[in-house]
Amino acid sequence: MAEETMPSPRRQKPVYRFAPSSNGRLHLGHALSAFLNHDMARNNDGRFHLRIEDIDQTRCTPELEQAIYDDLGWLGLDWEEPVRRQSQHFDEYRASLDRLIKADLVYPAFLSRGETKALVRAFEAEGNLWPRDPDGAPLYPDIDRQRPKAEQEALLASGRPHAWRLDMEKAIRATASPLFWQESGDGETGLIEARPALWGDVVLSRSDAPSSYHLSVVVDDALQGITHVVRGMDLFHATAIHRLLQQLLDLPQPAYHHHRLILGTDGRKLSKSEGSTGLSALRAEGATPSDIRRIVGLV
Repeated sequence: MAEETMPSPRRQKPVYRFAPSSNGRLHLGHALSAFLNHDMARNNDGRFHLRIEDIDQTRCTPELEQAIYDDLGWLGLDWEEPVRRQSQHFDEYRASLDRLIKADLVYPAFLSRGETKALVRAFEAEGNLWPRDPDGAPLYPDIDRQRPKAEQEALLASGRPHAWRLDMEKAIRATASPLFWQESGDGETGLIEARPALWGDVVLSRSDAPSSYHLSVVVDDALQGITHVVRGMDLFHATAIHRLLQQLLDLPQPAYHHHRLILGTDGRKLSKSEGSTGLSALRAEGATPSDIRRIVGLV
């Protein structure tokens, strides 16, 4: 009788995504990221998703979303349907937040932006240095984290506007061991140690936004089966927060590739407010998709 052999496991196809916000026109920096994700997917026999990050219902509009489709189509890119729109998945983000609330890893934060800025100004006016995150923003004060539970519950019952913030100290203790991510980008590469403590108590949800970027991106990547996150170097350090949330929520860990940024004439990363670098403006001036590839350094 012939010996029975086990079938070889099928290699999972890599899954990439480009996830712009529909709050402005795409620019050259977006083109670089979209090209890289699309090309890597094609070159590795993988899949390519387009995700619309439209949690900000004030600034995100259907017209700007359509402009994203128009620009990417003009560049010659195609993607799997349906497109995931974050505004259609608030319940999924809330379920993840509720899980963290139940685990006592988040707390309601009641200080307004103005109150927080005033505390920082007063502290630094006396010659002190308020701690800041890797992006240079002041860390959130510990006032709300230290409020007694009874006071928190009374403020919540009163209907006072609030955010939900991750209790970073508790969250790190809950992971029990150091966190890392696999990096293959244009800066540091290899196994990178995640240092989420540098970010302090990050926002996961606000009264005017049901989910923060940090929470929604890890939930989206998990639900879409994203295996490779390819994005700009400006999000390199934020990956530490994402690794922490993935660990706390038992979500899979993708590989990461943070690419170089396209800089403006002032040496800073491009902004959607810089119309001269917008893809629609360049197209109107006669640029071709091949020109865009050359400008962003992919030819």
